Formats: sequence, structure tokens, C-alpha cells
Amino acid sequence: MNRDEILKTADEERVRFMRLQFTDIMGVIKNVEIPRSQFEKALDGQIMFDGSSIEGFTRIEESDMLLTPDYETFRVNPWTNPDGSKVARMICDVYLPDGSPFPGCPRMTLKRQVEQAKKLGYTMVAGPEAEFFLFQKDEYGNPKLETHDIGGYFDLTPVDKGEECRRDIVIVLEAMGFEVEAAHHEVAPGQHEIDFKYDQAVSCADNVTTFRFVVKKVAQDHGLHATFMPKPIFGVNGSGMHVHQSLMNKKGENAFYDAKAEFQLSKVAMGYIGGILEHAQGFSAVTNPLVNSYKRLVPGYEAPVNVAWSEKNRSPLVRVPAKRGMSTRCEVRMPDPSCNPYLALAVMMAAGLDGVKRELHPGPPINKNIFTMSNREKRRLRIGQLPANLSEALDELEKDDVVKEALGDHIFDNYLRAKRQEWKEYISHVHPWEQERYLGEY
Repeated sequence: MNRDEILKTADEERVRFMRLQFTDIMGVIKNVEIPRSQFEKALDGQIMFDGSSIEGFTRIEESDMLLTPDYETFRVNPWTNPDGSKVARMICDVYLPDGSPFPGCPRMTLKRQVEQAKKLGYTMVAGPEAEFFLFQKDEYGNPKLETHDIGGYFDLTPVDKGEECRRDIVIVLEAMGFEVEAAHHEVAPGQHEIDFKYDQAVSCADNVTTFRFVVKKVAQDHGLHATFMPKPIFGVNGSGMHVHQSLMNKKGENAFYDAKAEFQLSKVAMGYIGGILEHAQGFSAVTNPLVNSYKRLVPGYEAPVNVAWSEKNRSPLVRVPAKRGMSTRCEVRMPDPSCNPYLALAVMMAAGLDGVKRELHPGPPINKNIFTMSNREKRRLRIGQLPANLSEALDELEKDDVVKEALGDHIFDNYLRAKRQEWKEYISHVHPWEQERYLGEY
């Protein structure tokens, strides 16, 4: 869409307000809402905001920033206000007043990696599988640790609020331009997954942020609470966000496919997988950013804690699905849906491209179930482990120059500072488990 088409559509659809949307470095959606009288100004990139109030953005003495909307992200929300008007949104890049890109903008950070791939002759495409839980609410509207069902993987449960909610989420997503491929119940009670079609990296990250907003909004309309917290319940599987990814060459062909190579995987594919494995420990603090993320990444719950790959089983960190040709791809199984999708895709792409440039080899695939292997056998096969907690993940991040460079100094410094503080608060807090375990014994 161009500027005139957006304004025409806005008037035809009775759009009264426009949300100019972006994310902070933690992935939290921020927005400035403007009335119809300011649409032209917004489309010209003239809307300013105070960056000093946004987590990890800038200091108070240099706070003014500009929002530059991406016209292709213009969408009219399918909900109608009581007066019959509607609200639209556009996703923005953040610039400094002098017109230069703001180094703390996560979307621009991903765009820099897209340009790095382009210099090598590639375009990244990615497709996420984001899982989430639906919880009941108490009489005050607060979430309870009580799910809406006791269903399991692919179960067809009796029609309830959860089934209806998931169906309505799909309807809204399709109204906003998504091509939804599947929606189903996941392994744990109250857990769901909705898969949408792959896209180029920046559009993929845009879609994830929109997806999370829609899920929460529709769940709220159904009297439920949706959460992308990685491990909300002890004793059941947590929520992941497996990311399928591949590189397309300048001819539009899948650069991961080579009909004559072993496993029909090209040198580019093997290098990319090798890069993901080499840097997985370094980027885990970005793809798995919460203290709670590492409650999911423990043995026994199908979580990919083992740094290995396979073209068959699902226990390693990277899996190569069976389809070949244009569908050839690797599935990175460690990220969770609490991550900032722009930064997560940026660091994974940087890791994969580093492997392509250095022609890394991931070694032979591990086709045995790693979950049942002894530690001795894992050592023999040189299967590494992901960090056990956020603190260890931050230590690994500090040591990985490729990941640090992908984030840039501004985001790296502010992200590290915020996450170190999060860990400090966590370890100083007395948790119910400790009270239950020790209060009566000592």
C-alpha cells in the first residue's frame, strides 16, 4: 500500500484512531495512538515520542525519537467501536531526530541482519510455532492456575471456552491477513498452538507480535487469560516457539536443498545448522530470556536441552523435517514465546550465517533418543548442554562476539543490565518451595 491508499482505506473503513506500534528491547509492545486528524503527519514519519520512558531506549537528556511507519504493515483491527468506528495499526521503525536509525530499535536490528544475509546472496524465511496456555480467571479478573480443560496433544475436547477461543483467534488472525495453517491442542492441559505460514524475517517477527496481541485480546473477550510464559505449571510441558528457518538464494530457490548431497542438505544448510549449534549457548539469553525460561529447559518434558541435530527425532535442539525441495528447512526448537521475536530471529540468523561463512559442519546427526542417553554417552558423542539458568545464559552471551555484534552495543549493554537485575531480584527472593521444604525442618 502507498500513502494515498492507506488514507483512502482508513476513511472507507471508518478508522477513527491509528496505533503506531513498536517494541522495547524486551519485546513488550508499545504504541502511540493518534486520531484521524494526525494520520497524514504519521505517514510522513513526523510523530515523536519520549524514548527515555521506554525500557532500554535512551537517557532523559536525549529522549526525542521519531516513529517511521512501514506502510506494508497497515491493518484495520476487525473489532468495531460502539460508535461504529474502527482502530488500525502500523508497525514502526524508530529513528533519531537527525534521521539516523536508532541503534536500540529491535526491528532495525533484525533489518541489519537481513542486509548481512543479502550481501551473501540470501533471504531468510522463517515460520514460528508459538504455544500458549489459557487459564481461568477469578471473580476479580485475575488469572488462576486453573486451565479450562484436561486435554492433551491433538485431543478433540468437548466444546468449551478454550475451543471457542482458539477458533475465534484464528478468525481474527485471518481477518488481519494471516494464512493460518493449523490450530490444535498441545500436550499439557489448557495448552494450545496455532501455526501460520512462513514469511521473510522482518514480516515473521511482525506477525509474532501481532499474534501475541490477538491471542491475549480474544482470550480476554472469552473471560480467559492467555499467557506466553514458558513454564507456568510445574509437572507438565512448557510452551516453546519452535522456529522453522531456511535461506533462499537470488533465484528464489531454497539454498538448503541439494538433491545430490548427503541427506539432500546443501553445504549452506549444513553450515547454517553448524552455526546454530556453535552459538546456541551464546544466544539462549535472547531466545529464552526469562528466569522462568529455564524451568522449561529441563530434561523430561520434551524440551531441547541438548546441543545436537537430527533429521529424524525431536530430542535434539535442531531438527530437519522430512520434506525436501522448496520445503527444506531446519527447526530450531529451543526458543520460547516470551522472547523478543526481532532479536531472537536476528541472533539466530547471525549464528547461522556465521556457520555458512565459515563452512562449519554440525557433525553427524544424532538419531537416537538423547533423553534416554547417559551423560557418558553424551560426552562421547560431544553433545553439549544449554545453560541451566538465566545467569549462565548471560555469561555465555557475554562470551559470544557474533551474537554481541548482531545485537549491537546499545541493545547488548541495556539488555544485559536489565537481565542481570532480573536474576539478582530472583535469587534474593524467598520462594514458596523453599518455605515448604525448609521452614519446618530447620
